[in-house]
Amino acid sequence: MASHSVNPPEDSAAAEAAPNTVPPRRRSLSFRSRAERSSSETLSVEIMERSRSRPMASYPSKRSDSDKLGSQREIDDDEARFVYINDPERSNLAARLPNNAIKTTKYTILTFLPRNLFEQFHRVAYIYFLILAGLNQVPQLGVFSPAASILPLAFVLGVTAVKDGYEDWRRSRSDRNENNRVALVLVPGDSEFRPKPWKYVRVGEVIKVAADESIPCDMVLLATSDPAGVAYVQTINLDGESNLKTRYAKQEMQSTAPEALSGLIRCEKPNRNIYGFLASVNVDFPTGTAATKPVSLGQSNIILRGCELKNTSWVVGVAVYTGQDTKVMLNSSGAPSKRSRLESQMNREVILLAATLFALCSIVAILAGVWLVDHRHELDTLPYYRKQDLSEPQVGKYNYYGIGAETVFAFLMSVILFQVMIPIALYISMELVRLGQAFFMIQDKNMFDEATKTRFQCRALNINEDLGQIKYVFSDKTGTLTENKMEFRCASVRGVDYSHGEEESLFISVSSGETRKPKTSVKIDPELMDAIKGGQGIEKANLARDFFLALATCNTVVPVLVETPDPSVKLIDYQGESPDEQALVYAAAAYGFMLVERTSGHIVVDVLGERQRFNVLGLHEFDSDRKRMSVVIGFPDKTIKLFVKGADNSMFGVIRKNIDLDIIRETETNLHAYSSMGLRTLVIGMREFSIDVFEEWHSAYEKASQSLIGRAKLLRAVAANVERDLNILGASGIEDKLQQGVPEAIESLRQAGIKVWVLTGDKQETAISIGFSCKLLTREMTQIVINSNSKEACKKSLQDAASTARRLKAAPDSESTFSGTGSMQTPLALIIDGTSLVHILDTELEDELFEVATVCDVVLCCRVAPMQKAGIVTLIKNRTDDMTLAIGDGANDVSMIQMADVGIGISGQEGRQAVMASDFAMGQFRFLVPLLLVHGHWNYQRMAYMIMYNFYRNSVFVFLLFWNVLYTSYSLVSLIRMLAGRHC
Repeated sequence: MASHSVNPPEDSAAAEAAPNTVPPRRRSLSFRSRAERSSSETLSVEIMERSRSRPMASYPSKRSDSDKLGSQREIDDDEARFVYINDPERSNLAARLPNNAIKTTKYTILTFLPRNLFEQFHRVAYIYFLILAGLNQVPQLGVFSPAASILPLAFVLGVTAVKDGYEDWRRSRSDRNENNRVALVLVPGDSEFRPKPWKYVRVGEVIKVAADESIPCDMVLLATSDPAGVAYVQTINLDGESNLKTRYAKQEMQSTAPEALSGLIRCEKPNRNIYGFLASVNVDFPTGTAATKPVSLGQSNIILRGCELKNTSWVVGVAVYTGQDTKVMLNSSGAPSKRSRLESQMNREVILLAATLFALCSIVAILAGVWLVDHRHELDTLPYYRKQDLSEPQVGKYNYYGIGAETVFAFLMSVILFQVMIPIALYISMELVRLGQAFFMIQDKNMFDEATKTRFQCRALNINEDLGQIKYVFSDKTGTLTENKMEFRCASVRGVDYSHGEEESLFISVSSGETRKPKTSVKIDPELMDAIKGGQGIEKANLARDFFLALATCNTVVPVLVETPDPSVKLIDYQGESPDEQALVYAAAAYGFMLVERTSGHIVVDVLGERQRFNVLGLHEFDSDRKRMSVVIGFPDKTIKLFVKGADNSMFGVIRKNIDLDIIRETETNLHAYSSMGLRTLVIGMREFSIDVFEEWHSAYEKASQSLIGRAKLLRAVAANVERDLNILGASGIEDKLQQGVPEAIESLRQAGIKVWVLTGDKQETAISIGFSCKLLTREMTQIVINSNSKEACKKSLQDAASTARRLKAAPDSESTFSGTGSMQTPLALIIDGTSLVHILDTELEDELFEVATVCDVVLCCRVAPMQKAGIVTLIKNRTDDMTLAIGDGANDVSMIQMADVGIGISGQEGRQAVMASDFAMGQFRFLVPLLLVHGHWNYQRMAYMIMYNFYRNSVFVFLLFWNVLYTSYSLVSLIRMLAGRHC
């Protein structure tokens, strides 16, 4: 394999800090732990107790990137909503806020007919047919009977109206069932929660929700069954993610009974951001004394409508957004509306046919006028043109209005007679054919996913034939090419590589006669297990134990107990926000560090059979600026340690390099080996706090957490200040396996002349390794690598890439030549990172990138942001007529899916947002082969043949009528009517 690097590899992580960047899920789940269990200073009991009692509610929200969008600015009064707790009348007095009823229907009984007709007549062809039907109602122009001319259009409009009406009735029935669900609402002055239909819930009312119940509206948490104010919710109905999310009630409100609580919540107006919330609350305590200062509220303090309460007995909250103002309703939208390329071509053909029709009618009208002039003295005796009506005693005119009017009538009557040149039946035929094609695709057993028991879904019926014209496929990697089911494979502990996992772990935890064991087993390395147990010395044992203690404590995973047939045995199912996080905790449990309990302020870990309690003193969430996460843990021996985990390119910048330099180099070597194997890597570090350092951090952390303005920015600054001078503990490698049949599918697509581009957020080494695994890259390919950190460097890299391609093309000893499709016999692969794309997209360098990329057989974009994915698709769409297809499974793929001509969502591990935004949905990447090469081919061919046959058939018929008109004195009596008259 030839490898040509246009620029030496540089740090490409800056792409993640670009605007609109969503951090890859895998890095957001990395955690770091302590490596050394050396002696440390013992802090005073007072400091520990004060830190332990700090409410979890002041932790930043789970989506710190989203939170920073709102928390850095103050809400103006004209942009704020004022919610008075337990006072709905006052909350709704200033503005007429909607009740909690939702409406997803489009029509009412009164608006159905006019609105439905208005929507249907957006298709210009229907207006054309309506004009023709109207012309045929004029007696002088009546070539066909009035009923016969209006029936075809009425049938098409009626069938569509019935379909739309039935679908809207189903939506209405669903809305009615939803609105009539019952919630427990606190009655002001009564101190009791009473049942109330959801549709009558108002802003400001206090609501109580029990375990496993759905949240009726967007509400700010006031209290939970947990003393520390913690609640766990499942957002599968909101974003499709089945993992649990943690929400908190502020301690200021948690400590007050709901019926005695009052105050003012000042929040932002309703918006679509489900990952952000900006508000503050002034609490009035029962004594009537108002809080000295407002308390900030964030995303971690609000539960959205559609979520379900899990692992929490009950929560109490105040409604802040109801009905159509809730975030789930503001985000509700169907699949994007796209027009078939074939239909667009057909519209151009219709314009050509219309011009032909106009020409034929003009010829008929002109010839009819000439004929009338030549026979103006014979019209009294000629059929159809008698100027005199002799049937009455008084002679009058009969069906004659003068040569000029008769010429105009001839033109209009010929339009009516030749109208079948543009057939109305074609449009209804196309819809019926597409419906049949969708049925065949849905019923295809070759596209049925046995693992999830899901069939292929057609979410947009109007672009079926586009599947047979795809030239470019843009694919995500994680969850699309890979399974997104993470498996812990190996670890590097203080520079020693442990990557020989062979046997399944059988570690169990026994307490009070109850046995607990992980739900998922992990293969362990016997050598590493021996080191943990002290077989290789106490120093290595302490280092290995700290490494896995970090994996067990530095996370937001929630252990959920699962019942088994044996009452004394329970399984622990770890619920996290991503498969990466779950894999790390399962690995820690396999090596004897089992997380068994988590609350807002502490966690309990079974450490090699001994249960230990650790206080969670602070948590710094992952964000795309730092690219790491950290947690401050209070140990049973009163020491305090900081565990940090993150991407290697961010962690090595904060690790102490003046000591353990050899260990750092060995760890870097192991990381490179892991990446080459296609593993997802994390680096773990640790820092021990002294009394002074802890007090300084604790003061800054509390101040930042309670700030109303710029809270996320302040928290990032506090985290960056404390996440330094770390001791390296090691690194982890997690495997994300390829989906079944991916290499064969990519090979089949390439043989069919379809170019496959992979757009991923993973690091370059991992992406390249997966590229070889799935046969996207081959050893015969020449790799052109572009890693640049400035616009000038990008320009130079693109110029070098172009010259390299030309040199390979013109090499005398090579048979490389450009083919008609723009590819080369000697294959080229372009590998470019997100940092380079930041400087290329939306600049004059786009054209140069396009020239290089289209020459290459494969394009692999690494560390790219969601909007950059959409930019790559736009690059091709705006410069070629080739059809594009985007496929992905996560929320970060939505922009790409909507931008492409055809968008396909994978029902994967990252939720259903990609499916909801797609035109088609399926369970596996390999289903692209039968979809594009079988169904797409037949859909396109059959639809094209049907359209051509309709045009040919109708054109023959029209020209037959035209030829008949020339021999019937241009009387425009239809051939059918004349034949019927002769028969009689």
